[in-house]
Amino acid sequence: MSELSPSEWDNFLTQFPNAHILQTSAWGQLKADFGWQVVRMAVQDCGAQILIKQVLPGIRFAYIPKGPVGVNWHQLWPEIDKFCNRTKCIFLKIEPDTWKRENDESELPGKQIPDTLRPSNHSIQPLQTLVIDITGEESQILGRMKQKTRYNINLALKKDIVVKPHTDLGTFYNLMKITGQRDQFGIHHLTYYQRAFDLFHSRGQCQLLLAEYEGSPLSTLIIFKNGNRAWYFYGASSNIHRDRMPNYLLQWEAIRWARSQGCIEYDLWGVPDVDLPTLEANFNKHNSGLWGVYRFKRGFGGELRRSDGPWDRIYNPMIYRLYSIWLKYRNTEG
Repeated sequence: MSELSPSEWDNFLTQFPNAHILQTSAWGQLKADFGWQVVRMAVQDCGAQILIKQVLPGIRFAYIPKGPVGVNWHQLWPEIDKFCNRTKCIFLKIEPDTWKRENDESELPGKQIPDTLRPSNHSIQPLQTLVIDITGEESQILGRMKQKTRYNINLALKKDIVVKPHTDLGTFYNLMKITGQRDQFGIHHLTYYQRAFDLFHSRGQCQLLLAEYEGSPLSTLIIFKNGNRAWYFYGASSNIHRDRMPNYLLQWEAIRWARSQGCIEYDLWGVPDVDLPTLEANFNKHNSGLWGVYRFKRGFGGELRRSDGPWDRIYNPMIYRLYSIWLKYRNTEG
């Protein structure tokens, strides 16, 4: 089996128009531009875009984000194993584009995940998210939101907040720096966001929206879409005029943009990884990490979903154990 070029991979994905955006060639190109090796392979009706990263000297791992794509994955595993062994990866991490059911069972048929893969305690993408159903009339979508969120959307309109498409990543980045400092999280460099925007905007697959008051930028986000799904990956806000609720109107306009692109769901991308009763009982008590964003996101009426996986396929058990110890120590220290 030969590796596929970006154009060949795009042609393969025409069979799966609603594949996750992290499996698109544009996302692979973004990661390649910032230090990852990217390989794309397919066997009949299944395939995967694989990212390879060196995390420590002599330690490389392979990663399939939100894939593989298609069905009958058993055809693909031997080829992936050959590739990972040839490139001396110590393990392969897989985060499928599927959800856990309410009884904590996987959506995936058992034959899709071979016995050679083991559940992992370390995820790269958020394990849990809120997904908004954006089908129906706008009034129906608003009706599924919490009353306070609808009120804040209307308040922003009354307070003269204006949301418009934007192309200045400099403004976006300035707000990202403010948000990162305020909420104590790391951000990418401007060149990363610029490259992501350029890659996807040129394909009609993303939009940068900016909320302003009297010409002053207050909040911003980048929304991505592929097929009938949209994702809210990056967002930021100023420290001023927060009483005008610009973030609420900004999200509403992002939803409206997604609808205009034919999307039927909008993924808010990341909330704390605990069950719904725990979330609802504690969101007013915590501000750190994803708790602060859950307080905001919950109002938009999304369904809580938990990702399937992650799974690891281990090729070098000894180094994998050492890597796991290092990862646990790093997370504890951070």
